[in-house]
Amino acid sequence: MNVRPLADRILVRRIEEKETVRGGIIIPDTAKEKPQEGEVVAVGPGRKTEEGKLVPLDVKKGDRILIGKYSGTDVKIDGVEYVILREDDVLGVLTSSK
Repeated sequence: MNVRPLADRILVRRIEEKETVRGGIIIPDTAKEKPQEGEVVAVGPGRKTEEGKLVPLDVKKGDRILIGKYSGTDVKIDGVEYVILREDDVLGVLTSSK
């Protein structure tokens, strides 16, 4: 199934952090915090200004981004969980330091 976000919305798949168990304590999934890192799966065309001009988004498909814990709307598509959020909810874009 293909999903195309509208306006300045983006579709993000949260990236789970590597789980490290300290002291043999296993934390159940319900007690874990939502990851704040994600990968952009799809982006909308951009937002329109009051004059009607289209302003493209700064993020693109494949970018790794930082998002707030409770930002956006959680959706499940074909059994995979995604978050749909506005570009304003993106805290930053992660870049590799090569």
